Amino acid sequence: MAGGAARRARIRRIPLHAAALLVFVLSVFPVYWMVLTAFKPTRDIQSETPLFLPTSVTLDHFTKAVQADGFWLFWRNSLAVTAGCVLLALIVALGAAFAVARLRWKGRRGFILMVFIAQVAPWEALLIPMYVIARDTGMLDKLSMLTLIYFMITLPFTVVTLRGFLTAIPVELEEAAQVDGCTRAVAFRRITLPLLAPGLLATSLFGFITAWNEFAFANMLIIKNQDDRTLPVWLSSFSNVFGTDWGATMAASTLFALPVLVLFLVLQGRVASGMTSGAVKG
Repeated sequence: MAGGAARRARIRRIPLHAAALLVFVLSVFPVYWMVLTAFKPTRDIQSETPLFLPTSVTLDHFTKAVQADGFWLFWRNSLAVTAGCVLLALIVALGAAFAVARLRWKGRRGFILMVFIAQVAPWEALLIPMYVIARDTGMLDKLSMLTLIYFMITLPFTVVTLRGFLTAIPVELEEAAQVDGCTRAVAFRRITLPLLAPGLLATSLFGFITAWNEFAFANMLIIKNQDDRTLPVWLSSFSNVFGTDWGATMAASTLFALPVLVLFLVLQGRVASGMTSGAVKG
């Protein structure tokens, strides 16, 4: 009886497994095709018959992408904007999350509600207002303006996640440290902050991905000073630089996606813990 029930349960799960496999294939195939094209020789890319497995491998496309005019400059621009955005968001959100998770003050619930509303608001609605503000303040064509916009976009999510994670840490730990003579700030720094590491990593990764991949604001605000473009904007015109050289275009796209992939693989365990705690607790 038990064996039959287990067999029927496995049979009922087959459609779910098939659906999961289908979603996985549809999600991964574009990435696989991008990487495969980056390593294919030009003759295989231009072949009339699609080749789903490489017959040979070449690094010529990666060489062309790395040696393309402006690649390293725009790489540094993207890295500077991303790092600035993540650092600002963590500093500000940590204080805000502590205030809403540990303190009780008038207007706290309204503040939390406004943060949630800001989190779900579409970023595209801010394109025109941000352009007008940047134009009127003389901040067009400046990476600092991009950094501030990305900081504003990632801040609500960072506050919500860190608040949930802070709520999951017992406040009694800080109170015990204060009884032993620590001030509230010292207790937070020595006791709570180390326990926040998974949440900090999770929110940092989200901010990194958001700023690294963002295209619309960078394309709209960097108009005249082309040296301040970021990698997503540069990639949008990459095919014009190489004409029909899709191998070099896919190689550049692979290099663009590599930092996020490496960062996620390195931090995936702590990120999963941080995201779960931040989403469920509080």
